[in-house]
Amino acid sequence: MLSTMTTTARDRLLDAAVAAFAEHGFGGTTTRDIAARAQMSPAAVYVHHATKEELLFAISQRGHQEALDVLARSYAKVDAPVERVAGMVRDFSEWHARNSRIGRVVQYEFGALSSDHRAVIADLRRQMEQHMRDALVAGVDEGVLEVTDVRGTARAVLSLSVDLVRWFEPGGAHTAAELGRLHADLAVRMLRPSAG
Repeated sequence: MLSTMTTTARDRLLDAAVAAFAEHGFGGTTTRDIAARAQMSPAAVYVHHATKEELLFAISQRGHQEALDVLARSYAKVDAPVERVAGMVRDFSEWHARNSRIGRVVQYEFGALSSDHRAVIADLRRQMEQHMRDALVAGVDEGVLEVTDVRGTARAVLSLSVDLVRWFEPGGAHTAAELGRLHADLAVRMLRPSAG
């Protein structure tokens, strides 16, 4: 029973921190703000995380790991290179749209992390990029994708998804699924060899 209560309290705390960081930024948020949103005492925050930065790191690590898992699953689902890239972009964009507040926090507050924590997050980002690079190289090898700069193109294609956290709001003109399909279509059209 205690572990269930602890998990619930921790999840409430993480959700409150995401909301506070998204609204006021890391620097503009206090642990008191987070505790109030989580309906906890300020001291309770420190039961789970020694510092506000550790709380940000927990959010960032969880968000990046979930996004990496989405890419890895998409990569493994399909062998055909064009469909693989399209699926990866579609799923990655949908995840970012559905988790836009978390995405906003982890993208814009990266610099607030300690150097050790930044290194962990940077490694997760490298793994994401490597999945896309592998998918692009497979497409180039089969002659179905045209890419002259694999690293730069992988970053640009992933940025389609990542950048939407800047402006996407649930209930807006597009659903997460619509954006996923749009981004997949754009990526494939950019990467296919030109005719003639």
